[in-house]
Amino acid sequence: MLRLLSLLQTHRYWPGSELAGRLEVSERTLRRDIDRLRELGYPVDASRGVAGGYQLRSGAAMPPLLVDDEEAVAIAVGLRTAAGGAIDGIEEISVRALSKVIQVMPPRLRRRVDALQAYTVPATFTGGPTVDAAALTVLAQACRDDERLRFSYTARDGERTSRLVEPHRLVSLGRRWYLVAWDAEKHGWRTFRVDRLTEPTTTGARFRQRELPGGDAAEFVRQQVHVVPTQYEAVLLVRAPAEHVARTVQRWGVVEPEGEESCRLTMNVDSFEWPVLVLASIGADFEVVGPPELREYLRETGERLLRGAAAGRDGRATS
Repeated sequence: MLRLLSLLQTHRYWPGSELAGRLEVSERTLRRDIDRLRELGYPVDASRGVAGGYQLRSGAAMPPLLVDDEEAVAIAVGLRTAAGGAIDGIEEISVRALSKVIQVMPPRLRRRVDALQAYTVPATFTGGPTVDAAALTVLAQACRDDERLRFSYTARDGERTSRLVEPHRLVSLGRRWYLVAWDAEKHGWRTFRVDRLTEPTTTGARFRQRELPGGDAAEFVRQQVHVVPTQYEAVLLVRAPAEHVARTVQRWGVVEPEGEESCRLTMNVDSFEWPVLVLASIGADFEVVGPPELREYLRETGERLLRGAAAGRDGRATS
């Protein structure tokens, strides 16, 4: 029963024969299990005929014996926050879980989730651009359901275009979200920054997934990001072991050993806020190799922090 429910939550529509085959049961057993799910409150639609199958739809109420309305809203809000990068390392898992929760959530609870999200200001720093969790959910469901997708996209140079794509995977990399998709109009694989796309809308047209070059969506995004120039290449000599620096920097920079107690850190960035936070987290002396703009930014930031510390020491207001 749990396997059946999990499978129903991973596709918009399952042909009956295919679903029975995945569960290794007869179609008669499958029909009986579907009836049990309905008795528990799960809204499962069925279509008859040769191409008949099953689909889990939004219900009038959350299934009983799982969570009540208040808990359902709390789960959805929490998953949206995590999907936006508030907790590092679980963004992609949060999007997958969010798409399942939203799928069975009735409209009245969806409205409560949207209201809470719209009027709540998070006090977390993610180091990347803000991404609409609702848009992430639409993209994730389109990837899951093999459904063509339309959206407006703003390129790096500011040009705005309308795109029709066959979505493949969502990838979280470098504090940003990327959509890997086959561009149906340009006839090629593309990587789209999710914070630059708006109004994602499914078309209802299904497609057969193509084979992604290399087969690894995350590696494909890394290769594409590396060929797109960023505004600055920040290079620093850090007086700390490479292993320590790499644990702090993780995938947002390249760390090369320069002896046992120092290393070279390279970060490709569009602004200097994130490198400064990384350096503060490392907690070691460093030397700026380049660019000169980074030296100036660090000097201004340091002076501002010293002024704040002096004001607090003198007893003036520092709220």
